Parts: sequence; C-alpha cells; structure tokens
Amino acid sequence: MIHAVRREARVFFAFAAMVPKLYLAYNAWVVVEFVVQILFMLVFVAFWRAVYANTTTLGGLDVGQTINYILLAQIVAPLVQSRLVSEFGGMIREGRIAIELLRPVDFQARYAVESLTSLVVFAVQKLPLVLIAGAFLGLRLPSDPAAWGAFALSLVLGSMVLFLTDWMFACLAFYSTETWGLGVVKIAVATFFGGALVPLQMMPAWLRSIALALPFSQGVAVPISFLAGVTPVSDLGALLIRQLLWLVGLGIASRLVFRQAVRKITVQGG
Repeated sequence: MIHAVRREARVFFAFAAMVPKLYLAYNAWVVVEFVVQILFMLVFVAFWRAVYANTTTLGGLDVGQTINYILLAQIVAPLVQSRLVSEFGGMIREGRIAIELLRPVDFQARYAVESLTSLVVFAVQKLPLVLIAGAFLGLRLPSDPAAWGAFALSLVLGSMVLFLTDWMFACLAFYSTETWGLGVVKIAVATFFGGALVPLQMMPAWLRSIALALPFSQGVAVPISFLAGVTPVSDLGALLIRQLLWLVGLGIASRLVFRQAVRKITVQGG
C-alpha cells in the first residue's frame, strides 16, 4: 500500500517538475506577456480614474478599491486560466490522445497536478508585476496576514473549481474537429463572469446573480476581493464552504462528462 502511494507520488511529482521547465523554455513569450499586461493595466487604471472623475462610489466601491481590484484581477486572472480546450484539441488532432489515455496514471489527476504547479510558477513570475503596480499604478496591498491567508486559500480552491469547469468544457473537443472557437468562447465567458473586467458589485442585480450562480467568479473575484478590501476576512468561512461544494459537485460531474465524451473519440491524425 505504502509502496504504491510512493510510486504514484513520484509519477505526479515528475509531471509537476516538467511544468516550470516548459515555461522557462519560452523566455520570449514570458517577456511579451509581461509587457502586454503592463499596457493593459495602464489602460484599465486610466479608464477607471476617468469613470470616477464625477463620482465618489460605484456599486459601493470607491476609486481606490476599484483600482486595487482591477489591478489584482489583471495579475491573478492569468494564474487561473487553463488551455485545456486547445490541449485536448491538439491531442485529438495529432493522435496523441490514444497514447495519453493508455498511460498507467489517472488522466484527470495528472492535469490537476500540472494546473496547481502552473499556479505556483505563474505566481512567482508575477511578483515583478506586483512591484511595478505598487510603485507606479497605485496598487495597495493589505498588511493583515489574515487577508493574505484568505486570499491564498480561496485562490487554490478557486483555481481547482475553474480547472474542473475547463475540463468539462474541454470534453467538447471530442465532439468537434476544431477547438479554436471553443477556446475563444470559454475565455470570453470566464473573463466576464469571473469578474476580471468589472467588479461583480458594479453589475446590475440580475447579471450579478447570474455571475454568482456560475463557477467562474470562484477563481478571480472571490480571492482578490480579500486583498482589494472588498470582502472582509470574516466572510471566509461561508465562501470556502461554497467553493468546496463547487469542487465536490464539479468533481463528480467532470468524471461523468469525461467518461461519456471519451467514447466519442475520433483520432484525426498521428
């Protein structure tokens, strides 16, 4: 029993160890993404300062809270994004899916481990961006360790909620010969309803209800609200229970969806 657990741990550790090597192999892409994010943050800060030019609060948030929220959203959103749709599409198109499914390791668990490792790698990569945003763009981070603890815990759980959501969405690749459009739709929906563009508090009540009924806010809006001063740490318990319920429900659903989708596999190449 113990030997089997150790063997499985070594296997998943090997998959996790490949993640930082993969990202370090594409230095140019890391630099380009870094520059693009700075430009986006400059645009968002200018936009929201202009919005607040003739008002003091919107949706109960002042200009400082909103800018904090938006800057954090631009930093955190890439941490929890996955490329499972294009990954599944590529494997099916090239025929690699057959090899992956034959590996003596849980297919979904392998990608979950890689997703968590990517979260850590990306978080380290974004530290210079946090420093720049704090020095030049007005980002203000809390000094309360409890807020940071709430953020870290909800971010990990929220990233897994988004992973399971993306997993089910990626299963549509088994029914399609082209996944580019699926990926674009998924990113657009997740970005908007996740609260990466506009704080959920500013949405109309009916639209905010829809956003809260979807899982996307668990990976962006919920974690960063603790750092932005939008949500008090005292609300952590209720929010964690909601995230755990999402995890259990989506975990079961994702296994069922994949089991059904994999029966439709059609290898397009190889």
